[in-house]
Amino acid sequence: MCRGITIIIVFFFLSASSYSQNDSSKHIYRRMQYPPGLLNSNFGVSIGYIHYNFTAKQLEPGFSVASIKIPPVGVRVNLIGHQINKWLGANIHYMRPVGWVEYRNIKGDNKTHSVWMNIAGLTLRSKIPISKKLSVYAEAGLGIVTRKGFKVNDLWALKNASYSTGFFETGLRYHVSDKWDIISGLSYSPANDKVKQPATYFYSAGFTVKMRKMPQEMLEAKKKAGYKFPQNTLQIGIATNSLGYGVNNFAAKTSPIPFFWGGAAEVRHGVSLHYHRNIFHATKVFSFDWGISAGFWQTRLKKQNFFTLSVFPELRFNIIHTKAADFYFYYSVAGPTYISKMVLDGEETGRHFTFQDLLGIGSFLGKERKLNAEINIGHYSNGNIFPDNAGVKVPLTFCVGYTF
Repeated sequence: MCRGITIIIVFFFLSASSYSQNDSSKHIYRRMQYPPGLLNSNFGVSIGYIHYNFTAKQLEPGFSVASIKIPPVGVRVNLIGHQINKWLGANIHYMRPVGWVEYRNIKGDNKTHSVWMNIAGLTLRSKIPISKKLSVYAEAGLGIVTRKGFKVNDLWALKNASYSTGFFETGLRYHVSDKWDIISGLSYSPANDKVKQPATYFYSAGFTVKMRKMPQEMLEAKKKAGYKFPQNTLQIGIATNSLGYGVNNFAAKTSPIPFFWGGAAEVRHGVSLHYHRNIFHATKVFSFDWGISAGFWQTRLKKQNFFTLSVFPELRFNIIHTKAADFYFYYSVAGPTYISKMVLDGEETGRHFTFQDLLGIGSFLGKERKLNAEINIGHYSNGNIFPDNAGVKVPLTFCVGYTF
């Protein structure tokens, strides 16, 4: 999995690289065109029916269960894919159920015990055309299965597990346009008897978005529109829980459709430094940045000090444009991160490797958009690639910045 993360990081830095052509006109359009590292790449989402035959056999000797609930809905996110040539591509993906498996009433305790599970993978993909629009595809490669079990009365009833295995998928791909494909497939990860893990089946449908080179007339239209997208931004942020964790809790729990994450360990206050570099932007609304950040934090309960170092992608949506300022919403997910401590306020957060997630609103101010102001919330967790994943909740962070 760490190799997969390394590939993602390489994509970020390739994406930020300059075009090598001497033609100055191409330099003008550099951030309007998909960068070299992302050309012929893709991302996508599939949702469908997931099944693994969890039974009493997964329990340790001496434990019994009254009932088991296996939620049927799962999701697979294709984080990044790249078309190597006409016949061969590569994918890094993440697959998990929407709801966790639940063991209910273990040895008469009248409690519900959750089993967290996900599969991360690195696969090669090939396809065979059936017609101009339709093709059969197949994927095969490495899968990393992670399972977090549970204890009853301080004894393991269902143990944690983490292991590498094969991951396979086959299905149909319908070519809607040069940018969009619709896919339907069956994914399979074999059982592992050593750790009592059943085989996983995922029947799904979804879409893939492809990044193709834009024609010159489209670049000209972007340039004539005249909207400003600052290339570099430096920020300093102050995080504080003086206003509570209401925004975090709403985004993660109380919203009708949760759209962010919380965390069992909570930050009391902290300071963060961010550098953002824009590598692509559309005509008016969308832009894609990569960035690096460093954070220095203190926990709420035990006042533990720790720090984080991150590399991250950022999706920015400039929703309001005025003469004085542009206002935006942004989302950053799965930024590879080093976290200095693995136990915070008594919560096991996993290992030193984790991910940074950010959600915020902000503005670029002034005629030349040289000033920046922003408010965000944050989250650190390993996405369940390790069995321990309590998560870290970062409260409202107030940032100011300068662009150049």
